[in-house]
Amino acid sequence: MSNTNTNTPTCSCEIIHEEAVGQVQKNLPAVDVSMKLAELFKLFGDTTRLRLLQSLLIHEMCVCDLAATLNVTKSCISHHLRSLKMANLVRYRRQGQVVFYGLADEHVKQILAMGLEHIQE
Repeated sequence: MSNTNTNTPTCSCEIIHEEAVGQVQKNLPAVDVSMKLAELFKLFGDTTRLRLLQSLLIHEMCVCDLAATLNVTKSCISHHLRSLKMANLVRYRRQGQVVFYGLADEHVKQILAMGLEHIQE
């Protein structure tokens, strides 16, 4: 291994480590699964959507509450909630005429917690 000017190590060998390549190819998810995962992670790439999810991690809320919490329009919240619902990241329940949103399941909580833990290392 040699260092480039950017101090990023690079491999200068021409040997294919067939056992490692074979093991990875055998266990690597299909391309369509990787594409779905990439789409999921894109949803976490928007600050408003991320803060919306973080808010719902603390307490379920209606669109008006979320808009007030994040200081954005109800239209903006609804737009983001639509994307998050389609990805099964949020769920909703109706109580009379009010619709309350919350995180879809424990997996979403874990993704948020692990991401936060990682950046705070």
